[in-house]
Amino acid sequence: MLPISNAPYRDGAKDTLPLVFAAMPFGLVFGALCQAQGLPDWFTLCLSLFVYAGASQFIAATMLAAGAPVFIITITVFIVNLRHLLYGITLIPLVKQLPLKTRAWMAFFITDETFAVTARHLPGLSQNDEKYAKWLQQYYWGSSTFMYVNWVLCTAVGVLLGNQIPELSHYGLEVAMVVAFIGIVVPALQLPSHWICALVAGISACLTYAWPHKTGLLFSTFMAIAAGMWSQHTLFTQLPNKDPQS
Repeated sequence: MLPISNAPYRDGAKDTLPLVFAAMPFGLVFGALCQAQGLPDWFTLCLSLFVYAGASQFIAATMLAAGAPVFIITITVFIVNLRHLLYGITLIPLVKQLPLKTRAWMAFFITDETFAVTARHLPGLSQNDEKYAKWLQQYYWGSSTFMYVNWVLCTAVGVLLGNQIPELSHYGLEVAMVVAFIGIVVPALQLPSHWICALVAGISACLTYAWPHKTGLLFSTFMAIAAGMWSQHTLFTQLPNKDPQS
């Protein structure tokens, strides 16, 4: 049974609308920040058109402006984007029957926001329900294309405004995206290991904030992943075994 209606593209876009509003100031700030740091306008637009990685674009642009080695930039952006690997694994039941070319395009368009709204419908996906799978695939495209167009347009507007309002990147507009990420992440913290991972990431990020070339972000990511994996392994392996005969 279809979960909402027979208009999957519209439903995907509609459910993503609040997150699109939150991403708008983030895109404006990105465009203005790149312009303020002296990056060419065409290069800024190409980052949004062909990289399309939100937070990773901020990291790459900031590190480029700071003169960080390309190797460090590449590794940092790669680590930050590793979460998309987990998103892809989660979405395997939805896309496993699709051609490789289609899956590749879907991988390019995936974002935290699109994954968040799409993943809510995954529990209803049964193995043989092709009609539901097709609905959810179209729902995904409605969400992802809406997010993509919004991000590119906001980047372009940010570049234009950055030329007119030089201090735009210092107005604190990016706080809207921080709030949106909190809204995405907190409901997903359901296991003790999830909370430990988030806690370690937060503490480590604060302690390493001043590290050069944003290497603190890379370090904090590794620390959080290690803490989450260790805590999950420990919590599950040390649970007391119950004797069914007792």
